[in-house]
Amino acid sequence: MTENTKKGQNSRKTEIERQAKLRRERAAEKLRENLSRRKQQTRARRSGQADETDGLPAAKMDES
Repeated sequence: MTENTKKGQNSRKTEIERQAKLRRERAAEKLRENLSRRKQQTRARRSGQADETDGLPAAKMDES
């Protein structure tokens, strides 16, 4: 193997590891957001307040 080939392989490996780390960090952030949202929903249900979730409703009402 030449020196350039080794450098190319090392830089590729480093890039793959960097991307994997970024994916893990994004996944961890999404999990934290989800946990926070679920805790907020649980607290709202216990105190009798309306559920103020973001997103689509679970089912559509009959619009005919």
